[in-house]
Amino acid sequence: MTATVKSTLPADSRDTTGDALQGALVDLLGLSLLAKQAHWNVVGPRFRSVHLQLDEVVTAARDYADTVAERCSAIGVPPDGRVTALGKTSELPEPATGWISDDDVVALMVNALGGVITRMRERIEATDKPDPVSQDLLIGLTAEFEKQRWMFQAENHS
Repeated sequence: MTATVKSTLPADSRDTTGDALQGALVDLLGLSLLAKQAHWNVVGPRFRSVHLQLDEVVTAARDYADTVAERCSAIGVPPDGRVTALGKTSELPEPATGWISDDDVVALMVNALGGVITRMRERIEATDKPDPVSQDLLIGLTAEFEKQRWMFQAENHS
């Protein structure tokens, strides 16, 4: 027998918010994996600065993923962070295999973060009425990744 966590949200609000949070969880877990893969394989004259910034993205994505998953649980929606869930629903670009030039890593991260931010803004809008608490969480994490995207854009000297 499986216990069910009861939500204080009405069913339709819980479902809308649960979908938004699950999508955010997939983006965050995927972003942490993408950034770590790039972190291990980046090469070039800006290696150190890009390498260190990638770790910042990984840390933020992992921390927010845990917070988002716990919010899912708190509203009665079981979070799904399985590899299969990421594989089926992730919209993130895949990095090249092997060494990746610092310029290519910067472009990859600007692109990946841009997609995450766009989807987070859609989730912010979707949760406006159903659950302002979850919306607030999504707003905070979107601000962090907008900052990270700006920092990667500033790395691009062309």
